Amino acid sequence: MTHSVLSVAEIGKLIRAERKRQKILQQDLADLSGISLHFLSNLENGKATVEFQKVLLVFRSLGIELQLITRQVEEDRS
Repeated sequence: MTHSVLSVAEIGKLIRAERKRQKILQQDLADLSGISLHFLSNLENGKATVEFQKVLLVFRSLGIELQLITRQVEEDRS
């Protein structure tokens, strides 16, 4: 499944939805990812000051693959 996300809040919603889909408790995901429950809660709530490396750890724990795609803007601004 592919998702386009443009904000930390959208990433948080994606993580929360996937965690719930997999029936994983927040504390269990935090332990599995090696992060604190407080950090995971902030992430799921879209707090913009999260550490990106920890976000990647959560993705890995949930089996989410991050792919970055560049958009061509105004034909690469000739």
